Amino acid sequence: MLPGDEHIHYDGDSERVIVEIEAFASAIREEESAFDRSLATVLFTDIVGSTERASSMGDRAYRELLERHHATVRAMLARYRGREISTAGDGFLATFDGPARAIRCASAIVDAVQTLGLEIRAGLHTGEVELLGDDIRGIAVHIGARVGALAGPSEVLVSQTVKDLVAGSGLVFEDAGEHELKGVRDRWHLYRVVG
Repeated sequence: MLPGDEHIHYDGDSERVIVEIEAFASAIREEESAFDRSLATVLFTDIVGSTERASSMGDRAYRELLERHHATVRAMLARYRGREISTAGDGFLATFDGPARAIRCASAIVDAVQTLGLEIRAGLHTGEVELLGDDIRGIAVHIGARVGALAGPSEVLVSQTVKDLVAGSGLVFEDAGEHELKGVRDRWHLYRVVG
């Protein structure tokens, strides 16, 4: 018998003890999974007209251009302390712990890739993300992707959330209107970064 009264009294029913231990362990795992969420600003970039460019250049030349693009984006992410999450073909997903730095990074990427003869579109949103090792998931990621998909060539679009969080930063925005984001409830007010 163990001292105290905060343990399961063993009465010979090992099945019941196992069930209680599994329930306890499950409750701990569930509670700890809530710790695997973090507030982050997500940035999505995408090369404008990449399929047409690849078709006109050929595979090898386009691959070399894409490698220069990736090196340029990675240099900007390092400069602005962004964290690369993934690349999907010609686009990047990155996170930042500050939305103003994320916006400045996106704008720097827009400018930097123009020297390669490329244009990108970029979208940003800030929200809680689920951390899964080196990957992230959650509705904030989906919103960021949808915002990025609505951006035009050499355009950085941000959600209302991002705009509100950078008040006082000196960043300048232009109203881009309300939009429906595919698969996301409600209408979302978006803003174009202009300075």
